[in-house]
Amino acid sequence: MSARIVVVGDVLLDRDITGSSERLSPDAPVPVVDVRHIHASPGGAGLAALLCAGRAGGLPGQPPTVVLVAPLAEDDAATELRAELAGIDIHALGHDGATRTKTRVRSAGQTLVRIDDGGPGTPLDVDAGALAAVLGDADVILVSDYGGGITRDESVRRALTETAARVPMVWDPHPRGGDPVPGCTVVTPNLAEARAALGRLGTGRATPHETAAEVPDDSLAEALRVGWGARSVAVTAGACGAFLATSGTAELLPTVPVDSSDPCGAGDRFAAAVAVQLAAGGSVLSSVEAAVAAAAQWVEAGGAAAFRDGRIGPGGPAAARRSPHRPHAQDPQEAAIHAVAATRARGGTVVATGGCFDVLHPGHLETLRRARDLGDVLVVLLNSDDSVSRLKGPSRPVVGQQDRAALLMGLRDVDGVLVFDEDDPRTALDRLRPDIWVKGGDYTADLLPEAPLVRSWGGRVEVLSYLPGHSTTGIVDRITAGNVDAH
Repeated sequence: MSARIVVVGDVLLDRDITGSSERLSPDAPVPVVDVRHIHASPGGAGLAALLCAGRAGGLPGQPPTVVLVAPLAEDDAATELRAELAGIDIHALGHDGATRTKTRVRSAGQTLVRIDDGGPGTPLDVDAGALAAVLGDADVILVSDYGGGITRDESVRRALTETAARVPMVWDPHPRGGDPVPGCTVVTPNLAEARAALGRLGTGRATPHETAAEVPDDSLAEALRVGWGARSVAVTAGACGAFLATSGTAELLPTVPVDSSDPCGAGDRFAAAVAVQLAAGGSVLSSVEAAVAAAAQWVEAGGAAAFRDGRIGPGGPAAARRSPHRPHAQDPQEAAIHAVAATRARGGTVVATGGCFDVLHPGHLETLRRARDLGDVLVVLLNSDDSVSRLKGPSRPVVGQQDRAALLMGLRDVDGVLVFDEDDPRTALDRLRPDIWVKGGDYTADLLPEAPLVRSWGGRVEVLSYLPGHSTTGIVDRITAGNVDAH
């Protein structure tokens, strides 16, 4: 049964008018844009709901069921919104005014002007009982505040306050919205929002500084955690990553630098990834780590504009699915954990293979290349030195496990390495649970002892034929015999 995420927030209609601009207007010194395409899609909480549902990445396997609670107007733009939200269960509240619309005119990848109309979008006629029932059925609640008024509505706030005590709640705040209710699991402001919020609260006893402007970036999260009465606060800091405070101090979770100038929608991607990971049973730390990676990948792939024109999606091009997985510290196990979390956060495919890899040879390289081509990230489950000795004899391995892992990490097709000490990889596989398990050999998948385990979580097993004429044992035997040039 899939997890159930309820997204509560303000919905917008985002439109991108894209074209080319090669001349100035004769009646004013402004660029003229020759329109080529108009793309529209839900923004605000609507975008957050789509992201939770896996439209640009989500849980491996069955995506969560998503319910959107939001004010919706009765106009043509709202009809367009509902059509774009197909597959999302909608619990509509009354909406004050026309649908809020943000129209961006873009040329050469840059936004020239944004036009806002509609609103204010304040909720009307909230049925407190019906809202409480919807929230009560959630596994995780994501509050996506876009300043339209839903988080200031007393009925909505009362229902959220009562629910936060028993249901994990992620709150993505807005400067014009209400403060997060006490007991939120994770609150996700960016640096500017965090500093403004602390200024409204006053620095209080969480920091010795007199004003919010004096509080260092790495202290904001803890100060707000205390001020809001939240269980944790993750302050996103752009290219630096995120500062996560859970108790007492904040920890910086670094991101992978990306080359992009349009971060639009990164906050929604971050908050949605946290909610999805929590719904899958992740801890706050692992969920925020995955969200940091997911937000970086989102920005690198082109952000909200790329999502609206279809360049970001579950089946999109490689540029929209892949990102630099490895963290700055090249520890093979940390790299594996980071790569898998980032890939699962955006709904990619995790591939794993395993073996001793004692003396690397062209057969290994070919198997690793073909395995990596099956998905978005490849993790190698590597037999430890003790495991290799039990399997191959006391003279093996020739190369120690740390060096073997380092050599594998030097290959472009390997994203991480996990060392296991058992004689077969089943225990390690059960921890990793890849989408695809790859083995090289001349046997069938049904003969592998780990095949039933992999299939138990919906994974599949692929057997790749070995490259003829290459084996580690053969190489070792030839070296021992002094015939190192033999094939």
